[in-house]
Amino acid sequence: MSEDNSRVVVVSQHYPPDRSGNASRVRDTCTHLSEAEWDVTVLAPPPAFPHGQFSRTWTRRTSHRTNGVTVHRLWSWQPTSTDPSFWSRMAYYLLFPLHAILWLLVHYREYDVVITSSPPIFTGLAGLPLGLLTGKPWVVDVRDLWIDAAVGLDFIDDGGLVERASRWYERVVLRTADRITVTTTVLGERLVERYGVDEGIVRHIPNGVDTDQYRPTGGEPDPTIVYTGNVGHAQDLDACVRAMASIETADATLKIVGDGDITDRLKRLAAEEGLEDRVEFTGLVPRETVPDVLNDAMIGVAPLKRDSTLEYAVPTKAYEYMSCELPVVATGVGEIESLIEESGGGLFVENDAERLAAVFDSLLTDAERRETFGANGREHMIEHYDRGVVARRLSLVLDEVLDR
Repeated sequence: MSEDNSRVVVVSQHYPPDRSGNASRVRDTCTHLSEAEWDVTVLAPPPAFPHGQFSRTWTRRTSHRTNGVTVHRLWSWQPTSTDPSFWSRMAYYLLFPLHAILWLLVHYREYDVVITSSPPIFTGLAGLPLGLLTGKPWVVDVRDLWIDAAVGLDFIDDGGLVERASRWYERVVLRTADRITVTTTVLGERLVERYGVDEGIVRHIPNGVDTDQYRPTGGEPDPTIVYTGNVGHAQDLDACVRAMASIETADATLKIVGDGDITDRLKRLAAEEGLEDRVEFTGLVPRETVPDVLNDAMIGVAPLKRDSTLEYAVPTKAYEYMSCELPVVATGVGEIESLIEESGGGLFVENDAERLAAVFDSLLTDAERRETFGANGREHMIEHYDRGVVARRLSLVLDEVLDR
């Protein structure tokens, strides 16, 4: 790296080998920033997500450099249970940013700009002292309305002490930041409305996909409907499982690739409905094998719950499906429906098992329609959502805060 390159430090709760969409997104974004002549450093805790998949370490800090990016792993509590307790999760979420605060206060002169990526919201703790005390340019990257989702899914009480304290903290973070980047326009509007954020500092930087890695291979797919990613409470996978009871296409299967809090519940549902031969749970697979999984399927499903607290959300998996020319069947409300309409890459369906089954059948038996949706989706991804394109937009935001 040239000494003239501007130096950016990115604070993220997840970074590969953590297996999450956000981990791979942060890695790809940082790699592209490095290629665009930024000197990039990442602060992250030891790998621990999904929980229960990694061995715990007690090392205070480990460092390595890969793809032009320096990565410092700062010790934090690492849950080893697949379904950690509330306190174990909080220790994981809180100890890392507290460690990152100490590290940044010692090293802040080595960097020109700081980015903190959420969720979880606690990563903002790492940037807050710098924003309040040093004047160091700070970009808060918001990928999710974490508090709204926690309330909507009954993880915390609506109007309770935890929610009110979280809202106060989030307001301080967002009003202190120099720029706020958001994945969708609805998300930006929500932040402006709820927290009184100056809309002039909000920038739209969408999620994206590596269109070189996620690309069609031209093979002969199986009659498979695939879901990849976190098997969590925000996904309406129950409806997808029940849909398999009504599907008419011979040998059609639903393949759920990933793991999460509701996996065991879905397995029980499939057993109760007598669908063990129709629903396959693969568990976690290596991230690099996901494109092959998608290319072996005929349909990708992105089943968000129909909840107003999720109307801003567009799952990364939808971009990955489209990039592999896989037609997308989506449920939910808001931005996910807009993506389907703008791209022409699939169909939007009500959250209903019978309607899902009908749409699955119609696509599984119509190769020409699948090809049309697939071609539309990939073209849209290359033009608007390739991670190189997204990283260049972020680079412009960083130039803004540095007055370049």
